[in-house]
Amino acid sequence: MTSRAEGAVGTVAAAGGAVWRPGRDGGLETAVVHRPRYDDWSLPKGKLDPGEHPLTAAVREVLEETGLQAVAGRRSVTSRYRVPDGDKRVDYWLMRVTGGEFAPNGEVDELRWLSPADAAALVTHDADREVLADLVRTDVPPEPALVLVRHGKAGSSDAWEGPDELRPLTRNGEEQARQLAQVLPLLGPTTVATAAPLRCRQTVEPLAARLGLEVADLPEFGEPEFGGDPHRALETALRLLEGPGVTVVCSQGGTIPSVLGGLGVHGHGVPGLPAPAAKGSVWVLGGRPGELSADYYRDLAPDRDAPSPEA
Repeated sequence: MTSRAEGAVGTVAAAGGAVWRPGRDGGLETAVVHRPRYDDWSLPKGKLDPGEHPLTAAVREVLEETGLQAVAGRRSVTSRYRVPDGDKRVDYWLMRVTGGEFAPNGEVDELRWLSPADAAALVTHDADREVLADLVRTDVPPEPALVLVRHGKAGSSDAWEGPDELRPLTRNGEEQARQLAQVLPLLGPTTVATAAPLRCRQTVEPLAARLGLEVADLPEFGEPEFGGDPHRALETALRLLEGPGVTVVCSQGGTIPSVLGGLGVHGHGVPGLPAPAAKGSVWVLGGRPGELSADYYRDLAPDRDAPSPEA
């Protein structure tokens, strides 16, 4: 069978960012780059490496093309268009600059900091203008404050003979925890917390270790505690949405959809339909009810359209 790496038509996966910093006039500025290979002005972006998640690729490409270090914020627009190799998909995130300095390189010979309006007038492609329009939205914030994680796979409760709160992650669950630890640092978490079950703690321990943080206890996000006092978890979620910083909370499947429903997040946007919360999944939330951004990541495994590591 012919692989895509050998020339088969498929989806070319890429990712990039609308990189921003506070402007002098109280607004913001965004970075646009000139690519001599195409003689165009665009937002920084590039193809996924083998086995890569799009968010990882977006931050990496921004650094490689601009020399700028950035923390990822709200997920933005996904662009799709035809290229000679097939269909191309570019996932964008809003990204706040935290450091670094531009130097011309093999891909980019010039970078300009502009107002979003001036950037939209300069960029060559309409797809970039859609991202810039999303950057200046005022109904939702550019950055999240709360990340809700459902614990990784822990096997069947029927096959576990001990107390349910001590049921551990399976090997697949441990792999999910490893993936979380690779990707979630890009959102700049400042706190990592968990419900009481061991499988919840095991899911975020690798993340906390990578960040150099202790895992805090938030027992109100556990299923038994939530059932006894559901308002407490919702009140905690509302408090965490106010910041400061970004808090990651690992919880359970009986809690997360209900908390999301209380915040106004429903499955497929249908009121009353529970929001999805697969094992190892992530909800990235920012703002407040009525003005809430809510991005769902079914998992943080490598993108299915990324090149195969074996290719």
